[in-house]
Amino acid sequence: MIPEAEGNLRALRDNPYPGRGIIVGMDESGGALVQVYWIMGRSANSRNRVFESEGGHVWTAAADASKVKDPSLIIYNAMRELKGLYVVTNGDQTDTIVQAALAGASMSQALNTRRYEPDAPNFTPRISAVCSLRDGVPVSELSILKKSALGAGCDRQTFRIEQFAKGYGHCITTYAGDGDPLPSFRGEPYILPLTGDIGGVARSIWAVLNPANRVSLAVKFIDLGNGASRLHIVNQYAKAQPPGHTGA
Repeated sequence: MIPEAEGNLRALRDNPYPGRGIIVGMDESGGALVQVYWIMGRSANSRNRVFESEGGHVWTAAADASKVKDPSLIIYNAMRELKGLYVVTNGDQTDTIVQAALAGASMSQALNTRRYEPDAPNFTPRISAVCSLRDGVPVSELSILKKSALGAGCDRQTFRIEQFAKGYGHCITTYAGDGDPLPSFRGEPYILPLTGDIGGVARSIWAVLNPANRVSLAVKFIDLGNGASRLHIVNQYAKAQPPGHTGA
Protein backbone atom coordinates (compact mmCIF):
# COMPACT_ATOMS: atom_id res chain seq x y z
CA MET A 1 0.00 0.00 0.00
CA ILE A 2 1.26 3.47 -0.88
CA PRO A 3 0.16 5.82 1.96
CA GLU A 4 0.34 8.82 -0.34
CA ALA A 5 -2.32 7.30 -2.59
CA GLU A 6 -4.80 6.85 0.26
CA GLY A 7 -4.22 10.44 1.36
CA ASN A 8 -4.81 11.64 -2.19
CA LEU A 9 -8.05 9.66 -2.36
CA ARG A 10 -9.24 11.34 0.84
CA ALA A 11 -8.30 14.74 -0.61
CA LEU A 12 -10.31 13.97 -3.74
CA ARG A 13 -13.27 12.98 -1.56
CA ASP A 14 -12.99 16.29 0.32
CA ASN A 15 -12.75 18.35 -2.87
CA PRO A 16 -16.24 19.66 -3.75
CA TYR A 17 -15.35 20.37 -7.37
CA PRO A 18 -12.26 18.88 -9.04
CA GLY A 19 -14.13 19.22 -12.36
CA ARG A 20 -13.19 16.70 -15.03
CA GLY A 21 -10.54 14.12 -14.22
CA ILE A 22 -8.29 11.55 -15.89
CA ILE A 23 -6.45 8.65 -14.26
CA VAL A 24 -4.02 6.34 -16.07
CA GLY A 25 -2.45 3.33 -14.36
CA MET A 26 -2.48 -0.43 -13.96
CA ASP A 27 -5.05 -2.78 -12.48
CA GLU A 28 -4.36 -4.83 -9.36
CA SER A 29 -3.64 -8.01 -11.35
CA GLY A 30 -0.98 -6.32 -13.46
CA GLY A 31 -2.66 -7.62 -16.60
CA ALA A 32 -4.28 -4.40 -17.82
CA LEU A 33 -3.65 -0.72 -18.20
CA VAL A 34 -6.44 1.43 -16.78
CA GLN A 35 -7.92 4.69 -18.02
CA VAL A 36 -10.52 6.52 -15.94
CA TYR A 37 -12.37 9.64 -17.05
CA TRP A 38 -15.11 11.52 -15.23
CA ILE A 39 -17.12 14.66 -15.78
CA MET A 40 -18.87 16.92 -13.29
CA GLY A 41 -21.15 19.93 -13.60
CA ARG A 42 -22.41 22.89 -11.63
CA SER A 43 -24.81 24.32 -14.23
CA ALA A 44 -27.92 22.63 -15.62
CA ASN A 45 -26.29 22.60 -19.08
CA SER A 46 -23.17 20.83 -17.78
CA ARG A 47 -25.19 18.31 -15.77
CA ASN A 48 -27.43 17.47 -18.73
CA ARG A 49 -25.05 14.78 -20.02
CA VAL A 50 -24.44 11.06 -20.16
CA PHE A 51 -21.62 8.89 -21.47
CA GLU A 52 -22.41 6.65 -24.43
CA SER A 53 -20.12 4.08 -25.99
CA GLU A 54 -19.51 1.72 -28.88
CA GLY A 55 -16.55 -0.62 -28.78
CA GLY A 56 -13.71 1.34 -27.16
CA HIS A 57 -15.20 4.68 -28.19
CA VAL A 58 -16.82 6.87 -25.51
CA TRP A 59 -18.53 10.19 -26.10
CA THR A 60 -20.67 12.65 -24.19
CA ALA A 61 -24.30 13.07 -25.19
CA ALA A 62 -27.18 15.17 -23.94
CA ALA A 63 -29.33 13.44 -21.35
CA ASP A 64 -32.26 15.55 -22.56
CA ALA A 65 -31.66 17.06 -26.01
CA SER A 66 -34.50 19.56 -25.54
CA LYS A 67 -32.60 21.23 -22.67
CA VAL A 68 -29.23 21.76 -24.37
CA LYS A 69 -28.21 25.43 -24.35
CA ASP A 70 -24.63 25.37 -25.63
CA PRO A 71 -23.11 22.09 -26.83
CA SER A 72 -19.75 23.56 -27.89
CA LEU A 73 -17.64 22.54 -24.88
CA ILE A 74 -19.74 19.75 -23.39
CA ILE A 75 -20.41 17.35 -26.31
CA TYR A 76 -17.29 15.58 -27.63
CA ASN A 77 -15.45 12.29 -28.06
CA ALA A 78 -13.87 11.45 -24.68
CA MET A 79 -12.14 8.13 -25.50
CA ARG A 80 -10.91 6.81 -28.85
CA GLU A 81 -8.55 4.05 -29.94
CA LEU A 82 -6.15 3.18 -32.71
CA LYS A 83 -4.18 -0.05 -32.87
CA GLY A 84 -2.06 -0.06 -29.72
CA LEU A 85 -2.94 3.56 -28.87
CA TYR A 86 -5.64 4.68 -26.42
CA VAL A 87 -6.66 8.33 -26.11
CA VAL A 88 -8.73 10.03 -23.39
CA THR A 89 -9.32 13.77 -23.03
CA ASN A 90 -11.77 16.32 -21.65
CA GLY A 91 -12.70 17.86 -25.01
CA ASP A 92 -12.57 17.73 -28.78
CA GLN A 93 -8.77 17.52 -28.64
CA THR A 94 -9.40 13.77 -28.55
CA ASP A 95 -9.97 14.00 -32.29
CA THR A 96 -6.95 16.29 -32.74
CA ILE A 97 -4.67 13.68 -31.12
CA VAL A 98 -6.14 10.78 -33.12
CA GLN A 99 -5.82 12.61 -36.44
CA ALA A 100 -2.24 13.56 -35.63
CA ALA A 101 -1.41 9.97 -34.65
CA LEU A 102 -2.74 8.75 -37.98
CA ALA A 103 -0.22 11.10 -39.62
CA GLY A 104 2.61 9.85 -37.40
CA ALA A 105 2.68 12.78 -34.96
CA SER A 106 2.86 12.64 -31.16
CA MET A 107 0.33 13.89 -28.62
CA SER A 108 2.55 16.87 -27.81
CA GLN A 109 2.82 17.79 -31.47
CA ALA A 110 -0.94 17.49 -31.85
CA LEU A 111 -1.67 19.65 -28.80
CA ASN A 112 0.70 22.39 -29.95
CA THR A 113 -2.24 23.40 -32.16
CA ARG A 114 -4.63 23.70 -29.20
CA ARG A 115 -5.04 25.92 -26.14
CA TYR A 116 -7.08 25.99 -22.95
CA GLU A 117 -10.86 26.29 -23.30
CA PRO A 118 -12.26 29.78 -24.12
CA ASP A 119 -14.75 29.75 -21.23
CA ALA A 120 -13.81 33.03 -19.50
CA PRO A 121 -13.36 33.68 -16.62
CA ASN A 122 -12.50 30.03 -15.81
CA PHE A 123 -10.34 29.28 -18.87
CA THR A 124 -10.68 25.57 -18.14
CA PRO A 125 -7.51 23.55 -18.80
CA ARG A 126 -7.54 20.93 -21.53
CA ILE A 127 -6.39 17.66 -19.99
CA SER A 128 -5.41 14.67 -22.09
CA ALA A 129 -3.75 11.27 -21.82
CA VAL A 130 -2.45 8.66 -24.24
CA CYS A 131 -1.55 5.07 -23.36
CA SER A 132 0.60 3.19 -25.86
CA LEU A 133 1.44 -0.49 -26.28
CA ARG A 134 3.11 0.04 -29.64
CA ASP A 135 6.74 -0.42 -28.53
CA GLY A 136 6.12 -3.62 -26.61
CA VAL A 137 6.10 -1.94 -23.19
CA PRO A 138 3.29 0.20 -21.75
CA VAL A 139 3.86 3.97 -21.70
CA SER A 140 1.48 6.78 -20.78
CA GLU A 141 1.66 10.51 -21.32
CA LEU A 142 -0.55 13.08 -19.61
CA SER A 143 -0.94 16.66 -20.80
CA ILE A 144 -2.32 19.85 -19.30
CA LEU A 145 -2.88 23.02 -21.35
CA LYS A 146 -3.76 25.91 -19.06
CA LYS A 147 -3.85 29.68 -19.11
CA SER A 148 -0.66 31.37 -17.99
CA ALA A 149 -0.78 33.28 -14.70
CA LEU A 150 1.11 36.05 -16.51
CA GLY A 151 -1.38 36.71 -19.30
CA ALA A 152 -3.29 35.11 -22.15
CA GLY A 153 -0.52 32.68 -23.11
CA CYS A 154 -0.84 28.92 -22.74
CA ASP A 155 1.32 26.89 -20.34
CA ARG A 156 1.89 23.39 -21.74
CA GLN A 157 2.83 20.55 -19.40
CA THR A 158 3.47 16.96 -20.46
CA PHE A 159 4.22 14.10 -18.07
CA ARG A 160 5.57 10.79 -19.38
CA ILE A 161 4.80 7.79 -17.16
CA GLU A 162 7.07 4.78 -17.70
CA GLN A 163 6.77 3.17 -14.25
CA PHE A 164 3.51 1.40 -13.41
CA ALA A 165 2.53 -0.29 -10.15
CA LYS A 166 -0.25 -2.83 -9.73
CA GLY A 167 -3.39 -1.15 -8.38
CA TYR A 168 -2.29 2.48 -8.78
CA GLY A 169 -2.67 5.31 -11.28
CA HIS A 170 -1.69 8.93 -11.88
CA CYS A 171 -4.46 11.55 -11.84
CA ILE A 172 -4.93 15.05 -13.23
CA THR A 173 -8.07 17.19 -12.98
CA THR A 174 -9.20 20.44 -14.52
CA TYR A 175 -9.63 22.34 -11.26
CA ALA A 176 -7.91 22.52 -7.90
CA GLY A 177 -11.31 22.99 -6.22
CA ASP A 178 -14.42 25.13 -6.21
CA GLY A 179 -14.30 28.89 -6.64
CA ASP A 180 -15.31 31.84 -8.79
CA PRO A 181 -13.47 31.79 -11.07
CA LEU A 182 -12.54 28.12 -10.78
CA PRO A 183 -8.84 27.64 -9.90
CA SER A 184 -6.93 25.52 -12.43
CA PHE A 185 -5.16 22.31 -11.47
CA ARG A 186 -1.68 22.88 -10.05
CA GLY A 187 1.35 20.64 -9.72
CA GLU A 188 2.11 17.16 -11.00
CA PRO A 189 -0.16 14.14 -11.51
CA TYR A 190 -0.90 12.53 -8.17
CA ILE A 191 -1.18 8.83 -7.30
CA LEU A 192 -4.56 7.19 -6.59
CA PRO A 193 -5.45 3.58 -5.78
CA LEU A 194 -7.19 1.53 -8.48
CA THR A 195 -8.92 -1.14 -6.42
CA GLY A 196 -10.51 -4.34 -7.68
CA ASP A 197 -11.84 -5.34 -11.07
CA ILE A 198 -13.23 -2.87 -13.61
CA GLY A 199 -16.47 -2.48 -11.66
CA GLY A 200 -14.57 -2.06 -8.40
CA VAL A 201 -12.43 0.72 -9.83
CA ALA A 202 -15.56 2.46 -11.11
CA ARG A 203 -17.34 2.16 -7.76
CA SER A 204 -14.36 3.35 -5.71
CA ILE A 205 -13.73 6.48 -7.78
CA TRP A 206 -17.43 7.30 -8.25
CA ALA A 207 -17.92 7.04 -4.48
CA VAL A 208 -15.41 9.81 -3.72
CA LEU A 209 -16.76 12.31 -6.28
CA ASN A 210 -19.13 14.92 -4.83
CA PRO A 211 -22.66 13.47 -5.33
CA ALA A 212 -24.06 16.96 -5.92
CA ASN A 213 -21.81 17.56 -8.94
CA ARG A 214 -20.77 14.20 -10.39
CA VAL A 215 -22.27 13.44 -13.81
CA SER A 216 -20.60 10.47 -15.53
CA LEU A 217 -17.60 8.18 -15.21
CA ALA A 218 -15.96 5.73 -17.62
CA VAL A 219 -13.34 3.09 -16.78
CA LYS A 220 -11.41 1.32 -19.53
CA PHE A 221 -9.26 -1.79 -18.96
CA ILE A 222 -6.70 -2.46 -21.72
CA ASP A 223 -5.36 -6.03 -21.86
CA LEU A 224 -1.55 -5.94 -21.92
CA GLY A 225 -1.46 -9.23 -23.79
CA ASN A 226 -3.67 -8.56 -26.79
CA GLY A 227 -4.56 -4.85 -26.56
CA ALA A 228 -8.29 -5.54 -26.30
CA SER A 229 -10.24 -3.03 -24.22
CA ARG A 230 -13.44 -3.16 -22.21
CA LEU A 231 -15.51 -0.45 -20.60
CA HIS A 232 -17.57 0.20 -17.49
CA ILE A 233 -19.72 3.34 -17.49
CA VAL A 234 -21.65 5.04 -14.69
CA ASN A 235 -24.17 7.81 -15.43
CA GLN A 236 -25.84 9.94 -12.78
CA TYR A 237 -28.73 10.76 -15.07
CA ALA A 238 -30.80 8.64 -17.42
CA LYS A 239 -31.12 9.62 -21.05
CA ALA A 240 -34.56 10.99 -21.89
CA GLN A 241 -36.45 9.19 -24.63
CA PRO A 242 -37.68 11.28 -27.58
CA PRO A 243 -41.38 12.14 -27.76
CA GLY A 244 -43.43 9.27 -29.11
CA HIS A 245 -40.88 6.64 -28.10
CA THR A 246 -42.67 3.55 -26.79
CA GLY A 247 -39.66 1.29 -26.13
CA ALA A 248 -39.03 -2.17 -27.54
